[in-house]
Amino acid sequence: MRLRKSFFYFLLLLSLSYGGTHPALAQYSITGVARDSLTKEPLGFASVFLANTTYGATTDAEGRFTLPNVAAGKYDFIISYLGYRLYQRSILVQGPLTLTPRLVPSSTQLGEVVVRARKHVNNPEDYRKFEQMFLGTTSFSRQCRILNPKEVIVDFNPDKNELSASSLDFVQVENKALGYRIKYFGLHFRVDFTQQVVTFYGQPVFEDLPARNARQRQRWAENRKAAYLGSLAHFLRSIYDDQVTAQGYLVQKTRRVTNPRRAHADSLVRQKIAAAPPGTQVIISDTLQQMLQEAPVLVLLYTRPLPIDSLRRLVTAPSGPAQRWLRFHDQLQVTYEREKPDPLYHPPGAVGGPPPPPPTTQISTLYLMVPEAQIQPNGQLMQPLAVFTEGYWAFEKMGEFLPLDYEPPEVPQ
Repeated sequence: MRLRKSFFYFLLLLSLSYGGTHPALAQYSITGVARDSLTKEPLGFASVFLANTTYGATTDAEGRFTLPNVAAGKYDFIISYLGYRLYQRSILVQGPLTLTPRLVPSSTQLGEVVVRARKHVNNPEDYRKFEQMFLGTTSFSRQCRILNPKEVIVDFNPDKNELSASSLDFVQVENKALGYRIKYFGLHFRVDFTQQVVTFYGQPVFEDLPARNARQRQRWAENRKAAYLGSLAHFLRSIYDDQVTAQGYLVQKTRRVTNPRRAHADSLVRQKIAAAPPGTQVIISDTLQQMLQEAPVLVLLYTRPLPIDSLRRLVTAPSGPAQRWLRFHDQLQVTYEREKPDPLYHPPGAVGGPPPPPPTTQISTLYLMVPEAQIQPNGQLMQPLAVFTEGYWAFEKMGEFLPLDYEPPEVPQ
């Protein structure tokens, strides 16, 4: 095994449900009528969609809607209507489904009290940081832009060293690299600069941008494929299908341990300070100062590739396919060997050391926050809170964001 230093975590909670297509999954229709929860009157021309997919429709004048050809799976069902609270409900599609959503008028949240808040004005520097960390810094992210920046409320808390952002309605993102327009409802975004953790989640819906010509449509198809290959969804799907090596992945075990030199240096400094008379300056040697510059945590990399049984657990069922559960010990270093990293990607180096050389492969680290998490056939997890990443997967954000019903082309083995 060998040692390396590692920084910066990323937790992307795109949606609280993860459905999606797969060749073996049947497709069904979702129908219903959207009504006012108080008057029971139908709500015409409301936006109906399944979060994090391209499945969407608009109710007719009588509030009726149909979402056809929905693949079996678990989804967040969402309805957005002006003057009403965002309606959301978790659904499981296993056959034709009829829903009776009742939307609550937003005015009922305040009763008889009318509140007129002072219009929030974002600090330009805070908004710039949010935009960079939300959209990302990849080549594809450079072709993304927020269409309604005034709808984003950004705040910085200096006491907690945290940056947060939200929206009362939705944030609309145009991705000209992949050919999508994304409405991101219920955005909750947070950056903890002390812990170096970025989290954001919400209920996005995807729409295809109109292509100017066949050439642009082909470029979008190629970019979507490039965004998918090497992604977390692609990796998890390869685990589900027992195709990890065939799909170009090298998976190795890593373990985070306390740096004994740094811990020893911290202990010596505390002893010196405690032993020094009050008001006396404490002299720290050059060697001790160098030890204090080292990372407090080291990552041990075990070079032997992990077999599939070290990555998942199979649960056989009396009828139907076996369930696949993501399960591993410590952390995983995942290397995707079939695609070079984005030229804009620069991995972090050692504290105080020179920058590392440009990487030649995409290397990510995967952390599992629960003992195990069920994988769906399309490479999504039933528990989106179960994992977080660092490395290359943390570098990819909205620029590489694909809907869950994206079906990749056949990948050669």
